[in-house]
Amino acid sequence: MDSKELSNALSTPPSMYSWQRIKVVLVATLILSIMMKFSWSAWWVTIFVRLALISMIQLTVFGIIERWPKRLPRWVARWVLQVAAVAIVVPFAAALAYTLTTIGDPVPWYKVPTKLAGCGQMIGAGLLFSPWIAMAALYRKINGQAQRQALSFELERSELARDALDSRLRLLQAQVEPHFLFNTLANVRELVDSGSSQASQVLGSLIAYLRAAVPNLNNAASTLEQELALVRAYLELMHMRMPDRLQFSFDVDDAALQVPCPPMTLLTLVENAVRHGIDPSEEGGRIDVTVQMQNDRCVAQVRDTGVGLSSGQGSKGLGTGLANLRERLQLVFGEHAQLSLTAIEPHGFLAEIHFPAQLDTTPTNLS
Repeated sequence: MDSKELSNALSTPPSMYSWQRIKVVLVATLILSIMMKFSWSAWWVTIFVRLALISMIQLTVFGIIERWPKRLPRWVARWVLQVAAVAIVVPFAAALAYTLTTIGDPVPWYKVPTKLAGCGQMIGAGLLFSPWIAMAALYRKINGQAQRQALSFELERSELARDALDSRLRLLQAQVEPHFLFNTLANVRELVDSGSSQASQVLGSLIAYLRAAVPNLNNAASTLEQELALVRAYLELMHMRMPDRLQFSFDVDDAALQVPCPPMTLLTLVENAVRHGIDPSEEGGRIDVTVQMQNDRCVAQVRDTGVGLSSGQGSKGLGTGLANLRERLQLVFGEHAQLSLTAIEPHGFLAEIHFPAQLDTTPTNLS
């Protein structure tokens, strides 16, 4: 049930003859009839039937006042009218109950002193007990409404939090996309500026890559299989730009291919390795992408043999990509995902992500 359904439930009065209310009426009638049985000469079934008729009439009046009139003056409390109506209707209900249960008697019940006294006692018992029973029912109703209202507020708060999460993830996604695209276009510009004969070929590969990648950039969720396809296309593109300085390999567990993950997770790590590890190195280096399953968790590693971290350079020196990725992982997985960055001796860098292999792909988590 969402917040709108809860609001409708709160604004709709409960059923007049719900089983819960009828059960309360029957139990109260049973207890009161047993109490009267020991001091009355009338048959117990007759006492029970009369009390049940009175109670059902009271329940009907209680339900009518609950629904009508739909609007009351602000200074009039509906619950006060309900309790008052339950008490006022007792004499009329008792008279009707005696009339219905004495049909066929030669003498009307109100002319028989014992029956008239019994009706008076039932009226007294009704005036004594029924308002308290009505107030208890009202308290239970108000308490239930308060609980449902609190649940409604909690659902609305969750929806607002989800919307805020959606907006935050989309903002981070929007920051990642131009970051990657501009870096790739800058690489192509370098080839064009240098007059490289590979510029046209690299540009053609870039167009082919973007034709496959751009439609997926705005997707709320991705799989490791899709991520690896993008990474492979990116590395092949970079290899064309620096064929003598970049080598790469993949070691992927087939069981991990369908694991959901935030878009551009692996691509961010690989692009970071190229930009900050391989590119600055005169000798270039190698990038190894590894994805393995460990029980119910997935471990993705991107290892490069580039320049590594220079003295005093922390992860902040690696640009906004990793900081952005860390925040996206936090928003999607919470504390269940970790991104670790490790320098490799004598040079190189290792980025490793641990995250749950089974992710709920509802919009609450990924969109």
